[in-house]
Amino acid sequence: MTGRAAQWRARATGLDPRVVDGLLAAVSAAVSLWSVSQDETARPWWVYLLALGTSLPLPWRRRAPVTVLVLSGGLSAVLSVLAHSAMPQLPLYAVIALYTVADRAGERQRWTVLAVTVVANVVGTHSPNGALFSLLTSVGAFVFGCLVRELRRLAAVEAERAREAGRRAASDAARAVVEERARIAREMHDILAHAVSLMVIQAEAGPLVVRSDPDRAVKTFDTIADAGRDAMGQLRRVLGVLKEDGAVPELAPQPRLAELPVLAERVRRAGVVVELELDERVGPLPAGVEAAGYRIVQEALTNTVKHAEAGRIGIRVVREGAELVVLVSDNGRGVRADREPGVFSGGRGLVGIRERAAACGGRAEAGPGPGGRGFLVSARLPLGGGEVVGA
Repeated sequence: MTGRAAQWRARATGLDPRVVDGLLAAVSAAVSLWSVSQDETARPWWVYLLALGTSLPLPWRRRAPVTVLVLSGGLSAVLSVLAHSAMPQLPLYAVIALYTVADRAGERQRWTVLAVTVVANVVGTHSPNGALFSLLTSVGAFVFGCLVRELRRLAAVEAERAREAGRRAASDAARAVVEERARIAREMHDILAHAVSLMVIQAEAGPLVVRSDPDRAVKTFDTIADAGRDAMGQLRRVLGVLKEDGAVPELAPQPRLAELPVLAERVRRAGVVVELELDERVGPLPAGVEAAGYRIVQEALTNTVKHAEAGRIGIRVVREGAELVVLVSDNGRGVRADREPGVFSGGRGLVGIRERAAACGGRAEAGPGPGGRGFLVSARLPLGGGEVVGA
């Protein structure tokens, strides 16, 4: 029974509105003609014509609701004056026309029609009972039309909200994809740029010492191998999130500030003096802050090794109040004269430093060191919020 009802409802809602309005007009006309035929007084042909005319405008009710009501109401008034007893007890044409006005007409037209209808029902009926019945019928049709109008408005609002939610969800998904791609690109850049820079420097130095200092050459090639293996391991873990659906990703643990000594030692093997000051009060910190601090130091070291031609690098990671302060300075050739201090331009590395600091709610700057000598990268990362590593 439920299935049949659903099928009938689907067929009914799929009907052409013109067909529906034509059927309503036909039913209303049949009721009016039947009422005339049942009158005790034999009525001439023109009474039947008037009764039929009250329903003829209904097929146009959706396009011109007020006009249809005026035409049907005018013919009904003429019929009421000339042959009141031939009027149907329940004038379907009036109920349908009033419902349509309440549902589809403008605000001023709707309330004007309601006021005129109430006055006409009170004045035009012959008894209090008749006036009460007419009022209940007409006002009830009007209220029902207002209810349908409001339901349609609410349905349109809900549909628009659903569309907006869909657009917002699609936008959020696209933004998440872009952010994830940027994060992976940043991770891969940090890993590869650092490892490859060290490998290139060591590879260039290897042939120079292979005959004069074989032991040092062996250590140089060991450093290249260690850097390559470390880079491969980190890449394997980062790329684990890109495995095909259904595979369990091999997620990489976030780097921590406690690993900075290992990072500094790796750079020392490239022939650069590295001085590391790691405040004992630094840890444990939120995981995002620890990872950002580590990557900022790593990228600053990479830039120094690749571009600065420095012999000494100073790393200072301390906690100042509610902030983690990261300073990486060198004694290299510094900033070109045509580049403003603090401006992140050129390579991807300095841009990545700024992005990592901003992701933690902090800020980062880069430019000439004290007295205009060397290069200085500084970052301040707030410590509030986030999951504490090792807590």
